[in-house]
Amino acid sequence: METNTYNFIIESAIAENTRIAYEKGWKRFSDFCEKQGYKTFPAEPKSVIEFLVEQATQPVGAKGKHLSMGTVVLYHSAINRKHIDAGLPSPTRDPEVINVLRGLKRLKGTAPRQVKALRENEIESMLKACLSARTQTGSKTTIGLRDAAIIAIGFAAALRRSEICNLKVEDVEIIDSPPPPLPVGKPNGLQSSKMFIYIRKSKTDQHGKGEKIAIPEGKRIKPIERLTDWLKVSGIRSGYLFQTLKRGGGLKGKKMHHSDIPRIVKYYAAQIGLDASEIAGHSLRAGFVTSAAAHHARLDKIMEVTRHRNPATVMEYIRDADAFSDHAGEHFL
Repeated sequence: METNTYNFIIESAIAENTRIAYEKGWKRFSDFCEKQGYKTFPAEPKSVIEFLVEQATQPVGAKGKHLSMGTVVLYHSAINRKHIDAGLPSPTRDPEVINVLRGLKRLKGTAPRQVKALRENEIESMLKACLSARTQTGSKTTIGLRDAAIIAIGFAAALRRSEICNLKVEDVEIIDSPPPPLPVGKPNGLQSSKMFIYIRKSKTDQHGKGEKIAIPEGKRIKPIERLTDWLKVSGIRSGYLFQTLKRGGGLKGKKMHHSDIPRIVKYYAAQIGLDASEIAGHSLRAGFVTSAAAHHARLDKIMEVTRHRNPATVMEYIRDADAFSDHAGEHFL
């Protein structure tokens, strides 16, 4: 087997986002070793320990923020993966490295960061902010229509940011259905009230079997209308559904990067007065689950949309949404 083919198969064993994260972690470790004068590959346990401690305790970036313990663990995994793929003993399995990582977890804690779940009323306000921007001629801007479609579809289908970016026109099926009866004398044409979105591959479907999500139009978020408006103004007929734009609003023909999604969501969240530091791309997905739970949707119906495999994961959102409903102390506190 050729080396390039073998490497491609090995890389395909991990999800794309995980691979990108591992590459970033390995680069940070390589830069650290070069700065300290340590041998990068194969690495010694001593250099791994010093790297992990620095990453966990020293502020990074212009804002001087500390990395989460989850990121530190990911960098640890990146070093391990690099050695395992090369058929070399991994320094991350050294007992001293394991003990240091365990100690850092105890000191910093390993609770994942909780992002704000955007509720339906906040999404509705964000959509209005998307469409409030106008061109000099008074028409809606291309970028505003695109961003409105991203937010509406991401929320209505409880999508992960990578799933939003990977959507293609061919993955969307809009079903026309007759509207309710209208008064005599008024036209009674067809309207789009139902839509299916096909997810080719996801975090919980690494082998690409594919999953289909049913999305109704609704009366407030109107994801089908948002998407239709975007497709009309963009002229996209095939390929990636959401694409990057030139300064003047024209299409670049490239799909959006997963980092574009949190940037867009944060921007419009700030426009309606929310703290952008509490918002992430996941706020759309978390928001759907929280909103559905608050409106007493059945657990199995929520999981049909989110495609969660474990009910316990969904229940975390439901407990937050339902925390004050029928509270034990409601009648005596």
